[in-house]
Amino acid sequence: MLDVVITRGIVIDGSGKPGYAADVGILDGKIEAIGDLSQAETARVIDASGLSVSPGFIDSHTHSDASLLTNPQHAQGLRQGITTEILGQDGLSYAPLSADNYETYRRYLAGILGRAPAGLDMSSVAAFRSHYHNKTAINSAYLVAHGAIRLETCGFQDVPMTGDRMKHALRLVEEGLEQGAVGLATGLSYHPHSWSTTEEIVELCGPVEKAGGVYVTHLRDVHPERGFGGGGVPEALEIGRRSGVKVHFSHTRTAAGNAGQVAELMEPIDAAKAEGLDITLELYPYPTGSTFAVSNLPSWASAGGPEEILDRLTDPGDRARIVEHLESMGKRSIAESVLSHLPRHPQYEGMSVADIADDLGMGLGETMCHMLVEEDLEVGFWLTPPDSVNTWRQTSRDAIELLSRPDYMVGSDSIQAGGPPHPRAYGTFPRFLGRLRRRYAKITLEQMVQRVTDNPARRFGLTGRGRVEKGYFADLVVFDPDRIIDTATYDEPRHHPAGIPYVLVNGKVAVDGERCTGVLAGQAIP
Repeated sequence: MLDVVITRGIVIDGSGKPGYAADVGILDGKIEAIGDLSQAETARVIDASGLSVSPGFIDSHTHSDASLLTNPQHAQGLRQGITTEILGQDGLSYAPLSADNYETYRRYLAGILGRAPAGLDMSSVAAFRSHYHNKTAINSAYLVAHGAIRLETCGFQDVPMTGDRMKHALRLVEEGLEQGAVGLATGLSYHPHSWSTTEEIVELCGPVEKAGGVYVTHLRDVHPERGFGGGGVPEALEIGRRSGVKVHFSHTRTAAGNAGQVAELMEPIDAAKAEGLDITLELYPYPTGSTFAVSNLPSWASAGGPEEILDRLTDPGDRARIVEHLESMGKRSIAESVLSHLPRHPQYEGMSVADIADDLGMGLGETMCHMLVEEDLEVGFWLTPPDSVNTWRQTSRDAIELLSRPDYMVGSDSIQAGGPPHPRAYGTFPRFLGRLRRRYAKITLEQMVQRVTDNPARRFGLTGRGRVEKGYFADLVVFDPDRIIDTATYDEPRHHPAGIPYVLVNGKVAVDGERCTGVLAGQAIP
């Protein structure tokens, strides 16, 4: 007898081919049969009449490393149809770290990840994965975090990773891959990552290439002098050339400053692909992003980690230099940053820095420094969307054009910490599959499903995931292609989407009638 049969739906199998009418039968967490199962014995029938049945969506870039530990139900992702998330992104995660370094990094990263539980064993990738296996509602895969590698081998200091430090780092990367990591992730906007050089990352990518893993890059914009070609895209491509590793570009999209310039954005990528580099990319469908405030501090102020950062923020001379740095980054961007995560001062969550500054009677830079001290560095923010509706619409058209490319996939870049998080945490996948697909009609439903299922599964080696095929794991989404839509907005971000009545993870019904069931069937994969 089957455990579940999904009947009368249109199967969109993840291959990109046209959908077809069939029933899907599930047994012991896997797809057992596809076809006419009207006579099959089963414990549960899900009627998918008028609905599509697809593989579970795979979020190829998310910052759920802490939130999955503190809120394993993970409704904000699960209700979007997400059944797998790839953690460790931007190198901002917890393994492999000693007990002391874990406490340091969980504190430093609290503004973006929230506070992870204290005292967890994060000494290896295997230990990290154990905290998620059969303990969360969704599956998780892990990229070895460059930040953790640097912290463990070099401390929170601007020192070169050479000699014994490099030997240690290589051993940690190799062990992480052996223990199930799917690649290596760097975030060269952040510390201690940005104290690296191109040569360091090329060397670290050696074992990644050997293992068939992926190098995932958040491009360098701090210490550009240490990166080949001044960092950014040229550095990432050079790392691929020298190491031979597969390269994956995080959140590569247009924004207000380059809206409509898709060809220019992709020109160096396409030239490198023509050389033979193996490149994929991902994006989210919003015109602005989100991050954590401590990452905006100058490099010299970040050395030593949280305690020394706070010492500098409270020293009058150092603070004046930090204020000058923050305000030199662009007063408009600071003024229009909305502080979204202030656990000790929730009354200010959702307010722009300019409005908070007026309330406190401080300048913009002083306000940011004040909140960092008051919150023990745990401050997150997102940038307000463009004033121009036409600009916003152009970036949406650009997003669909980029996703129509076969080398693209979707990464929400979601940050769940804070009262009003960026809406991408609740709306990324239904926004693409519903609102933007229907509005711009440049990509078929089958092609879009392929981008959010099969593409990431194959890129990151997620065996038996990303397709509706016999023998594959039963990660499945049942949705209404005409009704699926995001409802999360910048002013009301904590709204779940509509049109996704059922989600199954490893054969267990995790969303039933647009309600989470509480089942925690997620596994640490692959």
